[in-house]
Amino acid sequence: MQENFRRIMISVVFGVGMFCGCTSIQVQPVDSSLKINHVCIEENPKVTMMGGFVDMLREGFSRHGISTEVYSGKTPETCEYVLTYTALHSWDVSIYLSDAELILKKDGKQIASAKYHLTGKGGFSLMKWKSVKSKMDPVIDELLKNY
Repeated sequence: MQENFRRIMISVVFGVGMFCGCTSIQVQPVDSSLKINHVCIEENPKVTMMGGFVDMLREGFSRHGISTEVYSGKTPETCEYVLTYTALHSWDVSIYLSDAELILKKDGKQIASAKYHLTGKGGFSLMKWKSVKSKMDPVIDELLKNY
């Protein structure tokens, strides 16, 4: 009897895990002692599948009173703060964001970071198809919570 109960519980836990598709968010926010007014965003040409990803980043920083500019190639000398990013997609009926990483540097040294990871690529959860903006806005807000 106990063995059957144990098997049922393991099946239930496994089944719930498959359907919920947990999200992992890890953030090291920007220190409040830094006075950031402007951030340069280094364009990542490998992030092409999600139209508007850079616009979404810019809106997120603007929401916290920080202006942005996007550049490609060599970092402009006027850029004290630089944001780099990666974003990966997965496919299950349609494309959706499964991983993203933001790294903020001051004069070449990392001062803050944020990672979004859809565990198990979302499993059977319908939440995996939420918009990139709805997934990344809370990540950006946590990164910049001191602003």
